[in-house]
Order: sequence, then C-alpha cells, then structure tokens
Amino acid sequence: MGAVTYPDSKVAQFINSRIIPVQLLHDVQPYASDYNVKWTPTIIILDETGKEHHRIIGFLPPDEFIPALLLGIAKTAFDRDELDGAEADLDRLLKGYPKSSAAPEALYLSGVARFKVGHKPEALKAAFERLKQEYPSSEWAKRAMPYGLL
Repeated sequence: MGAVTYPDSKVAQFINSRIIPVQLLHDVQPYASDYNVKWTPTIIILDETGKEHHRIIGFLPPDEFIPALLLGIAKTAFDRDELDGAEADLDRLLKGYPKSSAAPEALYLSGVARFKVGHKPEALKAAFERLKQEYPSSEWAKRAMPYGLL
C-alpha cells in the first residue's frame, strides 16, 4: 500500500479530508490484540470511541481503496443512526465508483437506510431491483432477494 496506494494524490487528498489516519505496525500491543489484527495491511475504520465499523484486509489499488474507505465512513454513520450522512456517502460512492467492489454493499445499505428513514418498503425493493440488474452475482443481490417479494 505504501508504494502504490498511499502515495496516490487522490487517496492522499481523500484521507486528509475525511479521516484521521493512524498507522501502527501489525504487531504493536495492545492494539493488535484489541483489534484482532492478523495480517498486514489491515485498515480499520473506527469512530471516536474506538468502536470498529469497517475493516479492510489486504492490498487495494487506489481506485478500490477510496470507495472502501467511503463505505467504512458510511457504515459508521449508518451504525450510529446518522442516516442522512450515511445516505450521502453511499450515494457519493455509487456515483463516483459504480464499478468498485464496494458498490454492491453500498447499494444494499442505501436501500436499508432509505427504508429506515421513510419506513417505506419500496426503498428495499428498489435496492434489490437495482442490485439484480447492476450486480446480479454479488452476495448483496442474494441478501436482498427477499426484498423482491415486497
């Protein structure tokens, strides 16, 4: 990551604008044990209390790393019921990185967030239909399959 991804100007700009980065060696205690770090690189998205919301294990190129971080930021907001913020970041991910491996999960969570805001099952069904069309072989299309019955 240090040779390819971190030096990328878009990655650096994204990290500097959205994240407080902390880099530790993979075996530094007690953090390696506390956060169950078993491989390097392991990127963990934490909130200000130290609660984990998203984990990335292994190398990602810049065009996959930014959407993976954005998904982690959105999942943090989602977990904290900050649904407007979650929706905004999920939409940003889907519009800016629709071909990324993070996009199917973002689409799924976007439907769930919209459902939680408006309590309208149409949001879940719309997410499933889009997943079925755009990411048919993804695990997220499979997880959303029951929403097609709504």
